[in-house]
Amino acid sequence: MIIDFSKFSSIKIGPKIRVKIVNEYNYNSEVLIGRATNTLISPSPPKLALLDERYKFIKTENAYLRVGAKTKNQSLYHFCKRKNIKGFEFLAKLPGTIGGSIKMNAGVKEFEISNNLVAIKTLNGWIEKKDITFSYRFSNINEPVFEALFEIKEGFDFELDKTLKLLRSNQPKEASLGSVFKNPKNDFAGRLIEAVGMKGMKKGGIKVSEIHANFFINTGSGTFEDMMFLIKEAKKRVYNEFGILLEEEIKIV
Repeated sequence: MIIDFSKFSSIKIGPKIRVKIVNEYNYNSEVLIGRATNTLISPSPPKLALLDERYKFIKTENAYLRVGAKTKNQSLYHFCKRKNIKGFEFLAKLPGTIGGSIKMNAGVKEFEISNNLVAIKTLNGWIEKKDITFSYRFSNINEPVFEALFEIKEGFDFELDKTLKLLRSNQPKEASLGSVFKNPKNDFAGRLIEAVGMKGMKKGGIKVSEIHANFFINTGSGTFEDMMFLIKEAKKRVYNEFGILLEEEIKIV
């Protein structure tokens, strides 16, 4: 399948290349791309793959939700809202798919995808949550996720839903990859980037957002090189000024 990542990626950067459609039986070490919502694709990436459509589903099985890894985060959010299931309110404005979100332990504040997780299905079969390491925007999962099993807890929290949506209302609407860097302990990456004078800074077609400095937006003609320049510049300036080494939240392929 040919994909033009300059249209497919959420930041509208990347080459037009052939991507393999994979399942549990034909995967062969390719780099798996979900919706490319937090992935910066270089002009010459390694072999890339997308999950087969068979992994786009949501099923209830007794006290559990069984979800395909290709399912969009917002699809699971709407399902849980309809079915009065709590614990997934934070997915309302979170782009991407369930598989990618589990691998990076995506979330908003303390609300993370791993909270209600029971197990994941990988190339090695089902792996229980207790055998996986999760922390802030991190997991030690190093293989494709095909399915996930979550605990069902009744009582969708409409107040929390409203609060979390308001938290994300100050984020830029332009093409971006979301937060570029993880927040350092007891601080915020956006505050640090703004403090070193980069808010509004532009390189080529990429601009550090004036709304939220941890968002780098594509103004229409941004390139991989433009993005990498600003990433390196932010890391250099913040380290020189504060002695803090920013760590990317996005994936660079």
